[in-house]
Amino acid sequence: MSFTLAGKKIGHVGFGMTSLLRPGKETPREDAIAVMKAALNAGANFWNAGEHYGTPEWNSLHLLNAYFTMYPEDADKVFVSVKGCFDRTTAKPTNDAEGVRASIEYCLKILDGKCHIDLFQASRGDPDVPIEVTIGATAEYVKAGKVGCVGLSECSANTIRRASAVHAVGAVEVELSLFETSNLKNGVADACKEFGIPIIAYSPLSRGFLTGQLQKYEDLDEKDFRRMFPRFQPDVFDENLRLVREVEQIAAQKGCSVVQVALSWVSAQSQVIGVPVVPIPGASAISRVEENMKLVELTKQELKQINEVLGTIEVKGGRYPAAFARYEQV
Repeated sequence: MSFTLAGKKIGHVGFGMTSLLRPGKETPREDAIAVMKAALNAGANFWNAGEHYGTPEWNSLHLLNAYFTMYPEDADKVFVSVKGCFDRTTAKPTNDAEGVRASIEYCLKILDGKCHIDLFQASRGDPDVPIEVTIGATAEYVKAGKVGCVGLSECSANTIRRASAVHAVGAVEVELSLFETSNLKNGVADACKEFGIPIIAYSPLSRGFLTGQLQKYEDLDEKDFRRMFPRFQPDVFDENLRLVREVEQIAAQKGCSVVQVALSWVSAQSQVIGVPVVPIPGASAISRVEENMKLVELTKQELKQINEVLGTIEVKGGRYPAAFARYEQV
């Protein structure tokens, strides 16, 4: 389902920049830029960045600056989505008006005019700050022409409705994958349809579960951040692999990869919900980009088969460590 947002036509699959900036496994600058170029050439022009992706010295904003310094002609081709309003030191959102302004100003400073912020959103909701305040402060920059449109991330259906009463919402970014289908049932998808808001699906490969690279808990490096997440704990890891095994069988029947089935299922939710759904998988290698972009057509029977699997296999463990629970879908 193609669509245009902030004057730019969006491709059917986007590109998440987090994989290029994983702590301890940062992709070298030249290699990262090559991967980004390959993504754009393949049609992935929705780029998902964040001021906290990486370090204060080298994060996704610096990488965007470096890319568009090398390829200034691509600035009008890429839709740049930026998440902000998050304090690295406290791991808490800064969604009050002052925090929003400080975050956007920081992003604009690092980007240095090399590209436009087409979409800006607070990374997490904050139960202590009304969404009306956050949206109102972001809208100031939209009206000033410094940001293309207002976005929401990790939000509830109620928040979507409250935010939309303040300013038009350009896109809603939530987790959506074969491992995480709650947003199809909790009212978020219905609210997006009500207001005609596209859904940006982050972690569409469930943080690597659906890449085929993880076969056992020990495949995670000792310093891998995923060891902090409930779904990757040793006591549930093998149980969660049951879902992967089922998807592997479907992929084998189609003659494609698990990745392609997983991303194609997310994309197919566009027809179910009635608004565009854009998965934004990460990639740190050009070969991964190429695989991500080759969606397959899932038949009605295959979609039914997948839904039956989802109905019989329970994913074990929450999405985030307990410390983040307070800021999930506020």
